[in-house]
Amino acid sequence: MDVDTRLLRYFRTVAEEGNLSRAAERLFVSQPALTKQIRQLEARLGTRLFSRSKHGMALTGPGEALAAAVPAVLDAWDGARRAVRAAEAEASQVLRIGFLASAANEKTQPIIADFRERRPGWRVELRQASWGDPIAGLVSGEVDAAFLRLPFPRQDEFASAVLLTEPRCVAMAAGHPLAQRESLRFADLLDEPFVAAPGAAGAFRDHWVAADARGGREVKVGAVTEHPDDWLAAIANGDGIALAPASAARYYARPDIAYRDLDGVEPTTVALVWPRQTPIPAPLADFIAAARAHAD
Repeated sequence: MDVDTRLLRYFRTVAEEGNLSRAAERLFVSQPALTKQIRQLEARLGTRLFSRSKHGMALTGPGEALAAAVPAVLDAWDGARRAVRAAEAEASQVLRIGFLASAANEKTQPIIADFRERRPGWRVELRQASWGDPIAGLVSGEVDAAFLRLPFPRQDEFASAVLLTEPRCVAMAAGHPLAQRESLRFADLLDEPFVAAPGAAGAFRDHWVAADARGGREVKVGAVTEHPDDWLAAIANGDGIALAPASAARYYARPDIAYRDLDGVEPTTVALVWPRQTPIPAPLADFIAAARAHAD
């Protein structure tokens, strides 16, 4: 009997969280879908893995046995997959780098140029990630590393190198009443609807609605988007305002959107992020070195 590694990852997350809703949020799946996957695993193994109650999900005896064995199984598979990806990259001389929106801003091209000097004949293929699941490519192995904004889901599972920090601003429709002002305080925005990332994005979404600066007040969500074009359209259409890195005014300038300076929120940080692994493949190590050479 073969078991999909995805089922084992789902099982491990539920075991770690002890709660279906938290596990579903961490995995970017719906709770009903996660329940179905856990039941499928139990059916394949012919035993109950969890005792379910209003207090959460507790491991049964067989569940505890599986929980003890799963890390080694998944680590072995991840190692094999990384080895395949590394061999593929070596053969094609292509390093795949994920990114969100403006990647590492103006540092992106110098980092890539530096990498090419370190590794002649190689090229970098950039792949855009969704705000709804910014680490998808890293988890699946589709990218070797990624330029991400901190924080992001499951951040402690990855290695990273901070590249730059910049202020956050607020983006709004050009005709919005607040656009008449040159700068704003976050307190001015608490009653405004926001264009937000999907709830499953967890810490990433919270950062971009400034959950920590709201004094416990819930955010009003006017629209949910996962990609820059949709985000810009929602703002321009007046569906809501949004927090943005200050560089967005350069990279996403539009006559129907106003960007204003903002006080009362922490800055945003860009980092190069990669899976924890030993040893780091030589091409990836060169890219990390190039990124660090251009860090602030």
